[in-house]
Amino acid sequence: MTRIRILVVDDSVVIRKLLADTLSADPALDVVGVASDGKIALAKIVLLKPDLITLDIEMPVMDGLQTLVEVRKLYPKLLVIMFSTLTERGAAATLDALSLGASDYATKPSNTGSTAIALERIRLELVPKIKALCGLAALKLLPLPRVCPPLKVRIRSNARIEIVAIGTSTGGPNALAEVLPRIPDNFPVPIVVVQHMPPIFTRLLAERLASRSAIAVEEGSADVILTRGHAWIAPGNFHMKVTRMGLQCRLSLNQGPQENSCRPAVDVLFRSVAAAYGANVLGVVMTGMGSDGVLGAQDIRDAGGDVIIQDEASSVVWGMPGLVHASGLDDAAFPLDHLADEITRRVSQSRAPHLPVQPKTYAASEPFPK
Repeated sequence: MTRIRILVVDDSVVIRKLLADTLSADPALDVVGVASDGKIALAKIVLLKPDLITLDIEMPVMDGLQTLVEVRKLYPKLLVIMFSTLTERGAAATLDALSLGASDYATKPSNTGSTAIALERIRLELVPKIKALCGLAALKLLPLPRVCPPLKVRIRSNARIEIVAIGTSTGGPNALAEVLPRIPDNFPVPIVVVQHMPPIFTRLLAERLASRSAIAVEEGSADVILTRGHAWIAPGNFHMKVTRMGLQCRLSLNQGPQENSCRPAVDVLFRSVAAAYGANVLGVVMTGMGSDGVLGAQDIRDAGGDVIIQDEASSVVWGMPGLVHASGLDDAAFPLDHLADEITRRVSQSRAPHLPVQPKTYAASEPFPK
């Protein structure tokens, strides 16, 4: 098996060693070099021809964002994972990097007090992302015990859509920046979103999306009443659920156990909207690594709602939508640049008045059809 060639770029000797030791310990990965700043990194890319680079944001001589711009000019297909601090400044720079073409990001372990813990955090977060981006993460179908019999014919409800629920992960910030700003300001239903991101990141993402969108976008908070033409993004480290109270639906937040190694989890949100809205749900699963969203998609479909996904060609990683498709739980797949229009079309069409068919009347001299 050909190992994935990695160049580690970071101005910290400690971080370079942590990354190199952790990544090289995996038999599928090979750290072929390190660099302490962007200028050195650009010179080494030519010599080492890595498949992927990990790129620190704050460095002397040439920082991560400057380096990323040059990398994208010279090597548009080279995979780049930003390695940033879990701070407001680090989160803002990471979102800038994603908009400039970074493939994904990972957060530096901080205040662990233990090298072993730091190594484990890197291994659990960074290694799967590298493998997924490089196509080594195979689709693994989850058991769906509630589907019985397996080949039953689904009766579609064609119900009036009252809420749109979106789940996404790797590649999601840019995907959401493509979709939400294209939703019209008169959108007649609320939108709820899970994007796998840590605290601070989700708030800044919501603020950036709000500045570009016709609809209101904000980070979700407890007890908010859902209203039309408004999108809420689950806050990092909190599951977000929709609960019905009479005629109103509200958001609730909790820090229950992770699902699919995630908090927030798409499955938690999808399960809750299916319970609160029944068949009146449109679920959307977009680019992302892992299996989160598969069981939730089944909940939406079992309740009579519909689920659409982002197609493979436009996804950064076709893990989440790919598993929904492989499980037979999607109604259709669309390229990223068609998703906003398709969401709007489906919602509008489902809510259009259906005029009753008027019986034809016949004149006395007109023969009645047999």
